[in-house]
Amino acid sequence: MEKRQGEISSLILSSEAGDRSASDALFAALYTELHRLATSQLARNGRGAALSPTTLLHEAYLDMAGRESASFPDEGRFMGYAAKVMRGLIIDYARRRQALKRGGGFAITSLGDEAEGAAAAADELIETGAALDSLATADPALAELVDLKFFCGFSLEDIAAMRGVSTRTVQRQWEKARIFLHREIRRTSAG
Repeated sequence: MEKRQGEISSLILSSEAGDRSASDALFAALYTELHRLATSQLARNGRGAALSPTTLLHEAYLDMAGRESASFPDEGRFMGYAAKVMRGLIIDYARRRQALKRGGGFAITSLGDEAEGAAAAADELIETGAALDSLATADPALAELVDLKFFCGFSLEDIAAMRGVSTRTVQRQWEKARIFLHREIRRTSAG
């Protein structure tokens, strides 16, 4: 396990230095975990999405490979960033679908309860995405915590170890992030 962590850390450093082959090797080394993350993202946020985990994973890779300013000091931060990219892709997909349903399509049809539920889920996802964007603006570290905990599935203990702080500190930060997100979603829903 420690050998793997050293290998991942080395690949991250080489990737950040601009080594394209290291970026590809990092993606390959973390493929299974990234695929699990994509599956989790779609299960949690992609209700009704016509995306497969593999498609989402590959779209995220293309998006991440195209960005030169991103840096990842460790595997947890890399996975957090991957979760954020995947979440953004799912939200963009939901927005495009909503735009089509609100006049971008070809014909007027009768929608059943299932379609209404999918539309409500897409609206909820878009609201959550906007709230997370607001949190990222207000406190990037809290937004990263949400990505690591909620979207990557890391435990509070794992995140504490990654950050070199106590679990209780991360618990307090998690509660602060949750309160912010609940207030932001309520504020935007009421307005």
